[in-house]
Amino acid sequence: MKKFKKLCTIFYVMAKIGLFTFGGGWSIIAQMQNEFVDRKHWMTEEQVVDYMSLAKSFPGVMIINMSVFCGYAMAGVPGAVAAAVGLSTPALMAIAVVTYFYSSLRDNIYVERILNGVRSVVIPIIISACLKLKKTAIQGRSSYGILVLSFLVCVLTGVNKLLVVVAALVAGILIWRGEIPDDVS
Repeated sequence: MKKFKKLCTIFYVMAKIGLFTFGGGWSIIAQMQNEFVDRKHWMTEEQVVDYMSLAKSFPGVMIINMSVFCGYAMAGVPGAVAAAVGLSTPALMAIAVVTYFYSSLRDNIYVERILNGVRSVVIPIIISACLKLKKTAIQGRSSYGILVLSFLVCVLTGVNKLLVVVAALVAGILIWRGEIPDDVS
């Protein structure tokens, strides 16, 4: 019964995040960090950063991948299922409603203005999440070097982002092996 209650709580929290968070995966991560790290203490910031890195590296929708990792960390395979289903249920329901009413909504000026308002708040939410996660994601001069170089490659070139992730993975392995010096103690 205790395990079932935890699964219900995971489902509820993820459904709440999925229902009340707009702006896609990055803004949802800020809410996950708030719920799982700051409020419930079910995870650490390091886990959030690690799972976020893994989720972005795997094929599929990044935030669903992230929910699966978080759910698994909290309650194994049933937790992963509860988290993924909880997070995706509100979006699936909203898509079903919008699809049903699409013809009457597509040219509605009020709907367009509402969506413009919602979109304008997404960037501050994403920046806030990045700043909170920075202290655990970036440690040492080499990490800052990888950050700057990756940012420049992503912004200034058309290099596939998967190649940037793989290059950062290789750099991380080289740092771990001591082949690239770093100042983290």
